[in-house]
Amino acid sequence: MELTNDFVVDRTVDETWAILNDLEFIAPCMPGAQLQEIEGEEYRGVVKVKVGPITAQYKGKARFVEQNAADHTAKLKAEGRDPRQGNANAMVTATMVEGDTPATTKVTVHTDLALSGKIASFGRGAIEDVSKKILGQFVDNLRDKLATESPEVVETAPMPVAEPAETAPAAAAPADGATADGASTDAPAAPAEPVTPTIRKIDAPEAEPVDLLDVAGDSMVKRLAPVLGGLVILLVVRALFRGKGD
Repeated sequence: MELTNDFVVDRTVDETWAILNDLEFIAPCMPGAQLQEIEGEEYRGVVKVKVGPITAQYKGKARFVEQNAADHTAKLKAEGRDPRQGNANAMVTATMVEGDTPATTKVTVHTDLALSGKIASFGRGAIEDVSKKILGQFVDNLRDKLATESPEVVETAPMPVAEPAETAPAAAAPADGATADGASTDAPAAPAEPVTPTIRKIDAPEAEPVDLLDVAGDSMVKRLAPVLGGLVILLVVRALFRGKGD
């Protein structure tokens, strides 16, 4: 399933590029999302979704697979899983261009989304409606955050070009198995130890789940009516059996 949305940020293209590539800064702006830890280039966290009395918690991870600063395009691969409700995998491509003025940026987000499990039964129309409204909430939260916590944007300076060093006369090559001072070189070099990325925990407040019934309104209610009806029947049956057992 492919979804396309766009929004405007009141910053220049270069500033917007720096902001939207800082996942730690923008994660709290996404409804229901909580960034929990970062290991190397991988970001891990949870996204909580609520449908009436049912709450699903998708444990997920994301990493950039492409960041092209020349044309301000970034690709992010994200995966989320809930053992009871299903899985969601997405390839998100964000493209940034100058808006109506040089001080604004239009961001177009194209999402290639794959769903499985119960969540896949919602249908394209409901998912499009929900994604549009959640993105709108994200943009509102981002604007509020930028009004008080705008990150420092550092200009990227070009890499200096190293001047070629003067060539020294070549020394006479030592004999096999010896250095220039006669020491033996027969001992094998110690193997380099692999570098393990450190895990950095993020101290972020627990996210409130996104209430899909509140976000999507009637379209989601109609889609979920059979599920919610089945849940009510299940609760009634459990209550009856509990009463007999008492």
